[in-house]
Amino acid sequence: MAGNVSNNTNVEIDTLIRARYPIVYIVSWEEKRVEDALRAIANARGKKVYTWTITQGMGMNSQMRDDATRDPIAALDFIMDSRDQAVFILKDFHSYISENAITRRLRDLISALKTSYKTLILLSPVLKLPPEIEKEVTVVDYPLPNTEDLDTLLEGIIRSVKDNKQINTTLLPDYREQVLKAAQGLTANEAENVFAKSIVEMHGFDVDIVMSEKEQIIRKSGLLEYHRATEAFADVGGMDSLKTWLGCRSLAFSEKAREFGLPQPKGIMLLGVQGCGKSLCCKAVASLWKLPLLRLDVGKIFSGIVGSSEENVRRAISIAESVAPAILWIDELEKGFAGTQSSPFSDAGTTSRVFASFITWLQEKTAPVFVVATANDISQLPPELMRKGRFDEIFFVDLPSPAECKDIYGIHLNKRKRDPSGFDVAKIAESSHGFSGAEIEQAVIDALYMAFADGREVTTDDLLECAKSSVPLSTTMKEKIDELRAWAAQRCRPASTAGQ
Repeated sequence: MAGNVSNNTNVEIDTLIRARYPIVYIVSWEEKRVEDALRAIANARGKKVYTWTITQGMGMNSQMRDDATRDPIAALDFIMDSRDQAVFILKDFHSYISENAITRRLRDLISALKTSYKTLILLSPVLKLPPEIEKEVTVVDYPLPNTEDLDTLLEGIIRSVKDNKQINTTLLPDYREQVLKAAQGLTANEAENVFAKSIVEMHGFDVDIVMSEKEQIIRKSGLLEYHRATEAFADVGGMDSLKTWLGCRSLAFSEKAREFGLPQPKGIMLLGVQGCGKSLCCKAVASLWKLPLLRLDVGKIFSGIVGSSEENVRRAISIAESVAPAILWIDELEKGFAGTQSSPFSDAGTTSRVFASFITWLQEKTAPVFVVATANDISQLPPELMRKGRFDEIFFVDLPSPAECKDIYGIHLNKRKRDPSGFDVAKIAESSHGFSGAEIEQAVIDALYMAFADGREVTTDDLLECAKSSVPLSTTMKEKIDELRAWAAQRCRPASTAGQ
């Protein structure tokens, strides 16, 4: 099997089998790929391979059926009694492993396996271990196909269709690299399916079709949302300092950057006043860097089942890493992790454990996942999150300056098919002091509704009237915003060089 990552994992499994580790738990969705690798390892060592499923029982190939060993206890008894030097693969055994009788039988089996040439492999997409056998089981996360694996798969598909004159199988090196990069994070099955889909739809290999398969992965997870990059930085008014910082890193995940000696950027935190474009910036970054944008809903992480919240955050991180390079957007971070300090007393420490897993990953992650976190209320954020090393930079997004207000009015008038030059935008912006970007957008929408109801075109006076009739958040929450600005003055980098 091609690919260094896969080979390293296969070498590890081979070593564990030779060292007589009794039970190896392989976590993977790819039954066939893992089984093929295990058969190759076993054949090289002169061992037989038995597979078990609840529907087929124990057998030496998928066509064999043995009803007598379909029961999980009977399957374990078969392994105990077998005199073969063999590898026994139990598929989806996680569904039964916590039953008292099965846990006990596994414990009985462990000591017998240690003195034999038999190895028990538990193959499942889900890691589930009862505490009684945790210390005796070795867990191996089988990696998804890497670029070399996918290239081998792609080459096989090209060879299988090369005689069909209607299909364009010619791939220039740069475009082939793009296709393989788009397929990273897919299982071998998913990659094979989407390559076939691309051939059927486009009579060739199309990057956008391959990327669409990643959207399916995100949707099926239920923890992350996939956002198509529809916003550009042209739609974001002001924030020149933030735009420059991000623009300098637009090629941050390229091989050219690695060769130059640059590390992959970790992420940024955007603190600031509500409605000032923090979420819009997240979408614009994805568009600028041409990377998939994944939104993590922290609320979905915390479910009612004890222990599942920790598993959910691990799954969300795993999925984000599997489709990397990608941007992970965490909106209103403080709402998800508020109450971390009181967690041991209020929720048995669940929030604290999830938070600890998250910040450890932020600090140690090696996968090219760029995290963009937003927050409105700094007082609710745990201090550990602000430590250097979690994020590359913390930006403060303030209310727009008069010049930025003018730009934002122009952007929203343009978006609604109005020429800003037909309005006294400077006068409107002057009357909108203290408005956030969201409030400016709403003023434009209100003016358009007013003109539409009267059956006429919108005017400068309409915009002025709507601006004057609105009380901005900077007035109703003045004390809180002043407090936020005072805190950020010495602790954050301003997103804009224009003063309020």
